Amino acid sequence: MLIDTHTHIYAKEFEKDRAAMMQRATEAGIDLMLLPAIDKSTFGAMQELAKNYPNQVKMMIGLHPCSVKDNVQEELALVEAELNNKREKYIAIGEIGIDLFWDKTTLDQQTEAFRTQLRWAKVLKLPVAIHVRNSFDEIFAVLEAEKTENLNGVLHCFTGGKRHVLKARELGFYMGIGGVVTFPGSGIDHVLKRINLDEIILETDAPYLAPVPYKGERNEPAFITKVAEKVAEIKGISVTEVADITSANAKKLFKL
Repeated sequence: MLIDTHTHIYAKEFEKDRAAMMQRATEAGIDLMLLPAIDKSTFGAMQELAKNYPNQVKMMIGLHPCSVKDNVQEELALVEAELNNKREKYIAIGEIGIDLFWDKTTLDQQTEAFRTQLRWAKVLKLPVAIHVRNSFDEIFAVLEAEKTENLNGVLHCFTGGKRHVLKARELGFYMGIGGVVTFPGSGIDHVLKRINLDEIILETDAPYLAPVPYKGERNEPAFITKVAEKVAEIKGISVTEVADITSANAKKLFKL
């Protein structure tokens, strides 16, 4: 059994073959897919997918840092309303964080939105799925300031180095490993050697970041098998062991 802990399969990229894609995931041994939200434009599609596949998908709710715009307070109010009114539907708050690749001018607003959602997570005792892009120092500064026993989660699409691994470990956060680990020259394969198997969970981030040999194509949950195979190769263990341990990690983190 494998769990895709971060996948946007409600996205428009899957409109034409969503049922077939879900069937391929089942045939590949993907028993569960966890859906992070982006912003209000995705909530409806995500909720519809969860309604149609209640045994295969679970939802998160949150505001993505790239969606932090002039209407950030409106967006956050919608997330808060979902948490207040439909708490039982959500397994985590995500995808949240800071992205300084696309827009550095919104750092202050992104940081405040991130901090606000972390505080909700602590009150509700929900894990968080964190988007980190060109922002490890900023993310860790906020996590350090907000650290309590109720704050835990995953650094999604982990691409950090040794010091980032050590900090994630110190904070008690899992590291999400996806298709990038299969990319030649990414360096994540070398970093993964320093990470214990009980510190990672697997993800696709579909439709993005498809693993080799599908790099450049639309990603989908079935492709997570290639991520598991690469992790097994790096660790010198069986794919079954990778699947068992990372799935157990995901169940523990998200209380599945």
